[in-house]
Amino acid sequence: MTGWPTALTKAGITDPRLRSAYDAQHGIVRRYALHEYVAVRLLLPAELHPPVVAAVAYMHTTDELIDTGDADARTAALAAWDAETSAALESGEPPDQDTLLALWDTARRHPHMASRVRAFLDGAPVEASWTGFETEADFQAYVDSYSLPALMLTASLLAPADSEAYESYVRGCRDLIDGWQRSDFLADLREDAESDRIGIPRDELARHGLRFENLRSKSEACVPALDRVVRAQADLAEATLAGCRALPTLVAAEHRPFLDALIAVQELRLGAVRRAGGRVLLHDTGPSAFATLRVLARQYRRARRYA
Repeated sequence: MTGWPTALTKAGITDPRLRSAYDAQHGIVRRYALHEYVAVRLLLPAELHPPVVAAVAYMHTTDELIDTGDADARTAALAAWDAETSAALESGEPPDQDTLLALWDTARRHPHMASRVRAFLDGAPVEASWTGFETEADFQAYVDSYSLPALMLTASLLAPADSEAYESYVRGCRDLIDGWQRSDFLADLREDAESDRIGIPRDELARHGLRFENLRSKSEACVPALDRVVRAQADLAEATLAGCRALPTLVAAEHRPFLDALIAVQELRLGAVRRAGGRVLLHDTGPSAFATLRVLARQYRRARRYA
């Protein structure tokens, strides 16, 4: 693995103040998204590590701001952060705040990033006010408005330059995040139910004789019906993940091990959810660390060819 200081240098980041800001984002991502952090550091070219870390850290910081308090408080926090971000990106002077400074610098090195940030912030009110979905159409609107723009903050750094290939790439990213988000909502069901919001559409629950109140109470009695819900939702997630398996073929060869690993890890997570079934309501669910490390090791051997 390339050392972090070396990755900064390979990305052309030599100013001490900028390096310090990127260092802070590096720490954020390593703490909150360790598996994703390891995948980036092992599988992507070193010069991409700093911009990917800056984008992921910005997304996480935004999520933290809009995930606390009631809907009004979250919406107000987002509005203030949106204004602060916009002012920073439009300024010719570097901002003081570390997350915005790293993002500001990344947007100057990768000019498309400003539009990706704008799309992400335009969709973020959906997340700030989110309390659950009534229908599958509501879930799909959420993916289009928020989940896909969030993914594209980083995915855009790997995107092909050809316009036709780029359109196919975005469609593949849409399939990936659809399956990823649905799997996340299933895996997070226990925690989300405690927060009075869930990612399974209410009409889907009703089709299986369940209500949100059944999930909030975490009753063992609802596990058999929830088994059927999880199986149906996992089938939908599996279908959309299948649609993105050609995604790595659209990018440069040195980016393919990372995307292959990303898809494989999502398939592992979905498999863990499927095996847990209705008991996702009762305990945390995820793939084994060994299985994840095996995927990363396999793709690392491929990535070394391009180092």
